[in-house]
Parts: sequence; structure tokens; C-alpha cells
Amino acid sequence: MQATFSHPTQNAYKWLFLDLNSYFASVEQQLNPAIHNKPVAVVPLLSDSTCAIAASYEAKRLGIKTGTKIYDAKKLCPDLVCVLAKHDHYVTYHHKILDEIIRHTPIDKVCSIDELSSRLPPNKRSKDAATQLAHRIKAGLKEHIGPAITCSIGIAPNAFLAKIATDMQKPNGLVILDETNLPDRLFDLKLTDLPGINVRMEYRLNKAGIRSIEQFYNLAPKHARAIWGSVDGERFWYKLHGYDLPEQQTQHSVIGHSRVLDPELRAPDAAKQVARRLTIKAATRLRRMEYYATCFDLSFRTSDNERYATSIKFSPSQDNFTFLSALDNLWAAMMYKARPWRLKKVSVTIHGLCLREEITPDLFDTTSEHFQKIQARDNKLSDVMDSINRKFGAETIRLGQSPKTAAGYVGTKIAFTRIPDKEEFAE
Repeated sequence: MQATFSHPTQNAYKWLFLDLNSYFASVEQQLNPAIHNKPVAVVPLLSDSTCAIAASYEAKRLGIKTGTKIYDAKKLCPDLVCVLAKHDHYVTYHHKILDEIIRHTPIDKVCSIDELSSRLPPNKRSKDAATQLAHRIKAGLKEHIGPAITCSIGIAPNAFLAKIATDMQKPNGLVILDETNLPDRLFDLKLTDLPGINVRMEYRLNKAGIRSIEQFYNLAPKHARAIWGSVDGERFWYKLHGYDLPEQQTQHSVIGHSRVLDPELRAPDAAKQVARRLTIKAATRLRRMEYYATCFDLSFRTSDNERYATSIKFSPSQDNFTFLSALDNLWAAMMYKARPWRLKKVSVTIHGLCLREEITPDLFDTTSEHFQKIQARDNKLSDVMDSINRKFGAETIRLGQSPKTAAGYVGTKIAFTRIPDKEEFAE
């Protein structure tokens, strides 16, 4: 590994990391002042059998967290307020928050719907200047976004350590990691408190005799690489020591949507309509991003928690009709195999992504004039649908029935590291 980065002691206050506190629940409290300071669980369905996808700090103090079944959560807190997730509102607030942050400091990377990092300008890289900046950001969120929206901020030599700092004081915290408390402050944490170390990696570290952050910190970087089995272990070691490594570039590899079905949409025929809607949304995103795809995956989970998945490959495509045809074929095969009475969740994934200039036409494409005419027609029809729906609203033109859900839209939701574009809620 080439060390093309500066030593951490030269830039102790180089990075600011911001983590919004209980973001989904906080937005709900901001939207409805009547539930401000009350225990709130954000849910995908208004049912006691579902799980919380977010919880306010008032609920967290009672033992309710992401993944807690609502039936159990209500035992812990009979006064729990359950609200249906409004992903479109969370994205709207996300952009408002970004606009507010940019007033105070440049944003280097938006890591998720509720996390971002900022490489501080040179004139903000003193302890006093960075601290004052953090307080201005907090005050700006309160004044311009709303009193329910709070954040924890970490300041450190790199974004990795700054992110760790945000978890050290919640909610509404401010933690600075510098030469006065590094590395000792890290040694109070567990291995799994570090981003990138899950239970499986902890097991691998334990097997190598590493049971604490202090032990890992004192390894040689090449030893860390050997434990990881890749250069990622060495990069992790350097980041833990405060070095500011360049960000590794990532590329789109899949486009997908999934949906936990409302109870009235769990019969196979109704579930298929949801799957069709998810497929069209994914294909629309594919075109908006100017990609083609060669693979389509379908999976579902039954009410008995049985899981089924299958996939199909085809020539590079981006039109609705190719993907709907793939869905029809896979759905029929899976219904024959599984014969489910009720479905709980459906998912579609488009992958094998490529740009137009990366496509090498196969023999069938180049020799069949009939096939080329059909594909050109389908592409044109899909583009016309996109144009009309963008202008006049989602589903002004639609293919088949459109399922109605309690959330008001199908498929578009916020994933751990993916923030939907505003356009997705109108596709």
C-alpha cells in the first residue's frame, strides 16, 4: 500500500461527521408536534406483528429499538405511538438538512439518509473553530429545520474516527478525538463498535488472538491485512490510527425494490400486481440512470417465512416490457413450485448493469431485423411513458392494475446506504 496521506497529528481537526439522531422518528415528531417527546415507533405496516424500523429516543430508553416486534414493544410501553413510515417525507427533510449544512461547511460525502461527512476548510481546522462550527450547525438545524431534528457530531483526523465519535455521545452530542484522548478513548469500545467489524469479522479477529481494540491497534498493518485476507484490513488499520486515506470509488451494480405486503395484498394475484409495480419502478430508474441490464431476479417470502428466489438473463435491455415478461415467466414458475397461499414480501432486482457504449451486440441482435424493431418499439413506448408520468404525475399512464397501499406508494423506500431520488416517489 502506498502511503499517500498525511500523518494524523498534522490535521487533528480535519473531518466533521454528522449523524442525525433517530432520524425517521424525529421527522415524524417534527411533522406532528403532538408526539414530540413521546415514545414513537416508525413501522412499515400498522400491525402488531410487524417490527419497528425506527424508534425515538423516548422509546429507546424503554428498550424499544430497530427490529423490535411491535407486539413486544407495546408490552414495554403501552403508550407507544406507532406511525406508518413516510419515506417521501424523510427524503424531503434530508434535502432540507443538506441545504442547511452547506450554509456552514462543505459536504464531502453523503453516507446515508442520516449521515454525512465534511472535510473542514483550512480555516476551520483548529479545535475552537471546529467546535464553534459544530454548535452553529446544531443551532441552524433547530432554527431552520425544527426543534425535533437533532444530531451528534464527531470531529477527528479522518472521517472514520469522526464517525466513531458520533456514537460516543447520543443524542445531540459533540465529541472531538485528537492527540489529547487518542488512542485511549478508542480502547473503551468493543471491536463490534467499529464500523466494518461485524460478528463474523469479530470471530475472525478472535481466532487470530485479537479480542480488544487495543490489541488490534498494536498490530503491524501487514498482520491486519493477513487477518482480513485482503488490503482492506491494512486500510482499516491505517484509518484506526488516524490516517486520512483517499475514498475508494464505488459503482452502481444493482437496482431493486422490495415491499412488505399490506395484509390485503398478500394473496398471490394481488402480490403479483405489487411485483409488477416494483418492476416498472426499477426499470424506470434504470432508464433515468441511462443503464441497460442483463439479469432480473425475483424473490418472495411467504407468510410461513419460506423463501423462494429465481433469476433470468437476457440481452441488454432497459424497457418495461422485457422486465415485465421476465417477471411473468419467473412468477409462473415460482407459483408452480411453491404454491403459496399467502405472501409476506416480494422483491425484484435488476443487475448486470452496463452503459450503452459497453454493449456488444450478440448474433441474434445483429441478424434479426424483426427483433430489433420490437426492441426499438418497446424502448420508445417506455420513454414516452416516462415523459408523460414525469410531466403529469406518477402512473398517469400505467401498465395493468396499480395496487393501493397504506403508505400511498409502492417500492420506494430508504435503504441503509441508498437515498431514493425525489423523482422515485413520482415514478
